[in-house]
Amino acid sequence: MAPTTPGHPRIQLAHRTAPLSWLREHATEAAPLFARARAEVGHARCLCRHPALRLVIRCTRAGRYHLAGWPGEGDQHDTGCPFHKLAPGLSGRDSYSTQAIRETDDGVFIRLGTPLARSLTSPETHHPALDEPQDEGRTRRSVGLLGLLHWLWEEARLNAWHPQFQRRTWRECHALLRQQLREATVNGQGLGEVLYVVPPFSHAAAATNNAALEAFRQRLGHHGDTERRALVLGQIRKADPTPYGVAYRLAHQRTPLYARAALHTRATRSYPRAFAKTATDHRATRVALFVVERSPKGYLTAVDLAAMLTSSNYIPADSSYEVVMANALTSCRRAFIKPLRYDTADAVLPDFVLTDTDPAYVEVYGIHGRETYERRKAAKRAFYQRQEAQLIEWDVAHPIPVLTRPDPSRPKRGT
Repeated sequence: MAPTTPGHPRIQLAHRTAPLSWLREHATEAAPLFARARAEVGHARCLCRHPALRLVIRCTRAGRYHLAGWPGEGDQHDTGCPFHKLAPGLSGRDSYSTQAIRETDDGVFIRLGTPLARSLTSPETHHPALDEPQDEGRTRRSVGLLGLLHWLWEEARLNAWHPQFQRRTWRECHALLRQQLREATVNGQGLGEVLYVVPPFSHAAAATNNAALEAFRQRLGHHGDTERRALVLGQIRKADPTPYGVAYRLAHQRTPLYARAALHTRATRSYPRAFAKTATDHRATRVALFVVERSPKGYLTAVDLAAMLTSSNYIPADSSYEVVMANALTSCRRAFIKPLRYDTADAVLPDFVLTDTDPAYVEVYGIHGRETYERRKAAKRAFYQRQEAQLIEWDVAHPIPVLTRPDPSRPKRGT
């Protein structure tokens, strides 16, 4: 077995240990070990900390085993561990009921608010979710497109950064996202069947990738009295005007996604920061989750979407200023996590959580004079005071404060 590498802790299964990376790469070979641990112990153990922490052993209908963090124990894992999660209250996921996201030993079951099948014999009852008002203060019973995008990013830990990382590429994102497809179900269908994650381009894999995209496209369209839809996740490179709307050009993929002008107008209004031209000045990227149909002529047509601004290392950001801060934290070799809102627009969450020190938060203040913004700022500061947590604040009208981690071995001034 391969030795343990950073970010891949050793896992205990039925009194045997193996690196997590080996178990993921050799899931079929390790199946008897998973089955024995599930039958005899009931769970696996992560050895990133002492004492070891429990892990859920999941088995799909196809007989493939996976590991997941034990509910309520994610914040107890080492911050560099793939099973580490922020403490409760630091994620928009907390706003969902178990009807929206339900986790069992068999996997994760997600109820997506956007239908992936449309009846051809009855009028469509769903309207695109871009402009739907958020039902704040209630427990959500379904997940929106942005919520699903944030769930994927959070589960793949793409909202986390650690100094051990050098640079994150789309190839790494694709590999981590693909891991989530194997154990999740959306509206009764396997996520891997209805979600196409654009693969990284290479000349060697071009033919294979084109064949996979064509197979995906053929699953769409009319099947009896139903029109099947699906999801595409990729990075928007640009949106070119066409006689009927726009063509979304995705990085790593030659085939564009076409959309009507009305959809693009709503998208730029609903996700203004993701489509703002200023974001490109900071090497930001735009990641989007599309609902697609197959047109009568065979084109892939987007009928709905959610877009997310990210740094060049694919760390999500709520503004171009947060992109600047994410890049600065990365340059200073800080370990941090970006809390994600999911579908909860008014969630009061830190902009960033530092994970390489005692509870510490980073706030970026880019708006001045707006009453609602000032109230939220005051609420955040009161929360941090109650937590007795360190707070780093950056008012964008001033230079970025010192972000380097204090050296604990250096004597304090005056001693």
